[in-house]
Amino acid sequence: MQVSSLNEVKIYSLSAGRSLPEWLSDRKKRALQKKNVDVRRRIELIQDFDMPTVSTKIKVSRDGQYIMAAGTYKPRIRCFDTYQLSLKFERCLDSEVVTFDILSDDYSKIVFLQCDRYVEFHSQHGRYYRTRIPKFGRDFSYHYPSCDLYFVGASSEVYRLNLEQGRYLNSLQTDASENNVCDINPIHCLFATGTAEGKVECWDPRTRNRVGVLDCALSSVTADTEIDGLPSISALKFNGALNMAVGTSTGQVLLYDLRSNNPLIVKDHQYGLPIKSIQFQDPLDLIISADSRIIKMWNKDTGKIFTSMEPEHDINDVCLYPNSGMLLTANEDPKMNIYYIPVLGPAPRWCSFLDNLTEELEENPESTVYDDYKFVTRKDLENLGLAHLIGSPLLRAYMHGFFMDIRLYHKVKMMVNPFAYEEYRKEKIRQKIEETRAQRVQLKKLPKVNKELALKLIEEEEEQQPTRKKKQKNLPNILTDDRFKVMFENPDFQVDEKSEEFRLLNPLVSKISEKRKKKLKILEQQEAQEQEEEEEPEGKPSDAESSETSDDEKGWVEEVRKQRKLLRQEEKVKRQERFKEDQQTTLKPQFFEIKTGEEFRSFKDSAKKQKLINKTLGDRLKLEEKLGTLSVSDTTVGSKQMTFKLKKSGQQKKQQEAEKQHHQDRKNIRRSASHLKSKRGRRGPF
Repeated sequence: MQVSSLNEVKIYSLSAGRSLPEWLSDRKKRALQKKNVDVRRRIELIQDFDMPTVSTKIKVSRDGQYIMAAGTYKPRIRCFDTYQLSLKFERCLDSEVVTFDILSDDYSKIVFLQCDRYVEFHSQHGRYYRTRIPKFGRDFSYHYPSCDLYFVGASSEVYRLNLEQGRYLNSLQTDASENNVCDINPIHCLFATGTAEGKVECWDPRTRNRVGVLDCALSSVTADTEIDGLPSISALKFNGALNMAVGTSTGQVLLYDLRSNNPLIVKDHQYGLPIKSIQFQDPLDLIISADSRIIKMWNKDTGKIFTSMEPEHDINDVCLYPNSGMLLTANEDPKMNIYYIPVLGPAPRWCSFLDNLTEELEENPESTVYDDYKFVTRKDLENLGLAHLIGSPLLRAYMHGFFMDIRLYHKVKMMVNPFAYEEYRKEKIRQKIEETRAQRVQLKKLPKVNKELALKLIEEEEEQQPTRKKKQKNLPNILTDDRFKVMFENPDFQVDEKSEEFRLLNPLVSKISEKRKKKLKILEQQEAQEQEEEEEPEGKPSDAESSETSDDEKGWVEEVRKQRKLLRQEEKVKRQERFKEDQQTTLKPQFFEIKTGEEFRSFKDSAKKQKLINKTLGDRLKLEEKLGTLSVSDTTVGSKQMTFKLKKSGQQKKQQEAEKQHHQDRKNIRRSASHLKSKRGRRGPF
């Protein structure tokens, strides 16, 4: 069970909790439940409360005993018995369910609207009858007094099917191109349909006449909302005789009084996603609206947020269990979520133990972890010497690594590093001793890392103390700040004062550092005496020598010149040492393999190529123009024309020379055929 809190409202997610890996066999899962207490104590309110792939719709029967859910894949309907806390039955269908409704108090009469225009009627034994509507349906409502089913969909007509007579009646003709949703008021049976143009048309079923039209698209646009297109109606719900809530495709919820054309309140979800479901919670005057990303509960009078929930997966449908604080959701996930909110109401009668159980839960939510398995990457396996186990049953591939048994991991780690526990124990003992030492009265001790920097900060703080006003708050000190604690503990943060950058940026530090080094020696001597005597007498910081810094610009320039001169001398010494080492080393011949088809000329060609690569494009173009391989000329229209010759490889040049030589040989061998002229062909002029 996972517990979250928003606006001091506790939300218990009964579907969340310690989950087992999906690739475990049923036998291993049962064995793990016997051994692991946490897995055995997890809450599974309804057994197998899930779908193979996705759940699309979820509803509760009027008697509260059965929960019905539609999902895929394959298209199916599942009925759960709350008294038995398990699956009652499952039926597979020919096509996916768009929506369904339970006509009776139990599961004996159900109507399914499918995506292939078919309408199926089911009884207790299974499918009872099947018919088809002219256009693709999107929603339907049942009118109990007349036994009429009203279907809306991709058409301007509202189809009426009378279940008593078993035939279609005259349809209602609306002004809309398409109708998305519909609902019937349970008190005065007013029929309302939401159109694709953002309007709600209300009809009287007794006279079959339209009694009113609400333009919700215009009312949903306020000064704070940003809308890309025309809002269409995506959700519709009546509450009592006069109130009606309308959800738009752009994420707004409008609450209307049927006596007024203007909405009482407009609530924006701020996500721009279509509203999927709207529910009313009358005891607390709340409206529960949901899009595919979030479920919001807000006061219908003021619009103030009561609480909200954001599941991990997209939401398809929301159902509020009657007269309780339980909320059921159908998601884009196999598992259907169950939420229990004690503020909304008590737990249902069939799970009344939740009231006692939720009082004992901690507020901190639990994360889903596999305590019996360790996740390791391929690099971890190579370090442990277990790379040969890849592909065996001991390792289960997951994402960018593998899962392995935690016991095997600990055994191998002990064999690879048997002294790891001893090192860990010594480190813990050292930390405990340092914690106890910190409680005693100490002399001014400096950290092990960056001692000179710490001494500089201490001196600056001592200089600022007399000038600081009494009422002025103490500024934070870097030495006592936890954010900079690692800088004085980790040797990787040690300032290298011999580096070139440090010496040029801080030319005057060398003079001041000499005085600080004397202080450091005095403090180190005091620490050595303290360790010998194993006592820590009270002491005061030595301020016999005051730091005198010269801010004169001339002195700073001279110091910079001096540091640069020293750097040049050091670089010269390093160069001489490198030259001596080069003279002492004996060069050995290196052999290189020439690629096939290339001819070795000299090492200068490779050097020329490297120089040419390092040059800019402009320099290369100039060089090509000098060599004659590239020519740039202006045209008559003002543009430039560039011609170039491609360089040929050695193999191409060889082939070209061979062809040229072959043509020359053929030319030399060829004999003249002038002596073969026939006499018969010679004729005089006419």
